[in-house]
Formats: sequence, C-alpha cells, structure tokens
Amino acid sequence: MASDEWDALGDDEGYPFTRHAFLVALEEEGCVGESVGWIPCHLLAYSKDRQDRDDRLVGAMPLYIKTHSQGEFVFDWNWAEAWDRYGMAYYPKLVSAIPFTPSAGPRLLAHPGADGEAIRSALVQGAIELAKRLQASSFHCLFPGERDRDRLEEEGLLLRTGTQFHWENRGYRDFEDFLGSLTSKRRKEIRRERRDAADAPVSIEIRKGGETDETHWRAYHSIYASTYDRKWGYPALSLSFFASVAKAMPERVLLILARRGDRYIAGAHCFVGDDTLFGRNWGCLEEHRGLHFEICYYRLIEYCIEHGLDRFDAGAQGEHKLMRGFLPVETASAHYIDDPRFREAIRDFLERERQQQAAYRELTSRHSPFRASAPADDAASRAVTGTKKQARSSKSAGGRKMPSRSISNGR
Repeated sequence: MASDEWDALGDDEGYPFTRHAFLVALEEEGCVGESVGWIPCHLLAYSKDRQDRDDRLVGAMPLYIKTHSQGEFVFDWNWAEAWDRYGMAYYPKLVSAIPFTPSAGPRLLAHPGADGEAIRSALVQGAIELAKRLQASSFHCLFPGERDRDRLEEEGLLLRTGTQFHWENRGYRDFEDFLGSLTSKRRKEIRRERRDAADAPVSIEIRKGGETDETHWRAYHSIYASTYDRKWGYPALSLSFFASVAKAMPERVLLILARRGDRYIAGAHCFVGDDTLFGRNWGCLEEHRGLHFEICYYRLIEYCIEHGLDRFDAGAQGEHKLMRGFLPVETASAHYIDDPRFREAIRDFLERERQQQAAYRELTSRHSPFRASAPADDAASRAVTGTKKQARSSKSAGGRKMPSRSISNGR
C-alpha cells in the first residue's frame, strides 16, 4: 500500500495516528504482529472509475485480529471470562483501533472525492462479515471520532462510553493567564509544584522530531522501558519505532526530556495534531518532586498556549488531572457481538454503565478547579466524540439465558 494512497483518505483532520508512516512503523519495527497478538488485517475499499480503468482506493479501516485485550484501553477482560464460563472462545476478536493509543479520531477512512457515507457503511459491514468468516466472537471499534461513532451506531453496533480528562485552551495569553482562571487554592498548589520542579537539579528540553537524533531516542526508550520493568509489564513500543516515526513524521513528534548533569533521567513523548496535543508515554529513572507534573502537564500546557493548540489530550484515566485544569469528557467505543445471547447481556450492561459514566462525569465536574467567574466552558459536558444518543432498549436474550450479571467492565 503506497503511503500517498493511504494518506489521501479522510479529510486530513491532522490526526497523526492514522498516518501511513505511523501504522507502518508499528508493523515494521515489531510493535504489532502475530507474535504479539496484534495481527494487521486492514480493510480496504476500492472503486473502479467510470472508464473501468484501474481500481482506486476510496476507503480503509485500520484493523487487527486480536488474541488478547492488552493495549486497547477499553476493558473487556470480564467479557472474555463470561465467554469462557460458557465453554466458548472470546478470542480471536477483530479490533479497529490505533494500538496502544487511547485517543479519539477517525477509524473509517474515506476519500474526500467519493461517497463517504456509503464507504464508511461498507467498511463497517465488511468488518462484521470478516469477523463472521474468521469465526471471531466480535468486532470492536475503539475511540472513534464523532462522525464514525454515529455511523457505527447507525449500523447497529452497541455503543460504550468512558471518561478521560482533557485540557481546553480558552484563548489564554500565557500560563499565568491560565492560572488566573483557576481557584486560589488550585493556583497555589500548581505554583508550589512548579517551584518544586524548578528546585530539582535538572534541566528540561523540548524537541520536535526533526531536532532529535539516536542519542535522544536511546535515552528516552531506556526511560520509557524502565516504567514497564517496575510494573512487571513489557514495553510495547520499540526503540526503532520511536526513531522511525520521528524521522518519517518530524512535524508531528514532540519529545520532552529532563537531564541531570550529562544523563537524561525522565521524559515524555507526544504527538502534535492540527489543533490537539496528544500526550502518549512517560517514564523516569529518578524521582524528583514535582517533575512528573512539570513534564507531563505544565510544560505541555505552555506549549499548547504558545502554539495556539485548542486542546491537550493527555491520555487515559487520571482523576489527578482534574485539579490541574483537565476536565472530564466522554469517550466512546462501538461493539458488534456475534452471539445474540451475549449481545443482549452486553447491551443491558452497557446501558447501565453508560448511566454510571454520565453520573461520574457530573460528579467530577462539580469539583472543577476553575473559578465560578471564569469564562464559561462546556468541556465537562461535551462529548469528545459527539452528542449522546438514546440507548436502545434491552431485550430478553433468546436461547440459553446469558444473565447480565455475568458481564462487567473488568476494572
């Protein structure tokens, strides 16, 4: 697949993770593949032109055959356990996602000169048909953007919602202007954390991809991998992946490193969209008071303000982000379950979970760090992927009863 053909799909929303270079780097540098349970199986849509000449690529869906649920950030471990309790196999499953990347964006890619709605519909139905052919238990689309979320729901997939915390740029002049929008208590806490970081014996560098070399990536990968070593995990992204993406997409990569003396001791890896900064990975070899917050939040908020970016998506989870100016937003995923008995049990669970997530966002929104007199901001109630829709009513499952209590979120 030629990069220019793939990258011509979609409306060029500035979303870096569906770029050909990013997805190819994951494959070529060993981050995905059969050995790690992320088997690339991308779905392509072609159309002949009116003169019946060569087929033309008009649509695509990043797609993987999964043999586990790691690296997805939408937790379905208990779904797999429910399948197992009934003597059935949950894996393999089909997943449309960006591996190891819980950031909402386009998943159903369509050429802007073609019938986008028809192509997106065909991609969804094609994925469902492929799941049936492979005898996969299910098809899942994780963190779709607003338009794709709507299409997936219209095609009959079950909608699941979650919560992340994002920072919104309200047109701040500088970091002090941002602090001025917070309550006095939160301003003091952030200033204290920044003083702690400033007092640490470290210097901080921010580099675009084109300003990095092998030395920086070797240092950063060592930092990144150390986090997984301490947590008994494995670093999903290889050194060669980081270096390859920085070379192929220099304008989209941002690396922030902390140095003590001649040694890099902490860092964070980000991607830059047209209007959004995406924080991805963090690690440290030494603990210094306030350094994590300085690198992962405050320096990057400053970067957004200085470069006119509208928002900062700092990744999954993290109520601790709330006091630092990040507000709760809704995320989404969509799920096709082949077995009708499990489908109805999961439909019932998702309706209850959706209500719980909405209540959670409402509760956390009440603890907003912003002053009541600060400019109005609807980020807390606005969904990242679009407005909420009326859930479908739960139906009783046919055949052998699959009780809804057998399905939970696995958290």
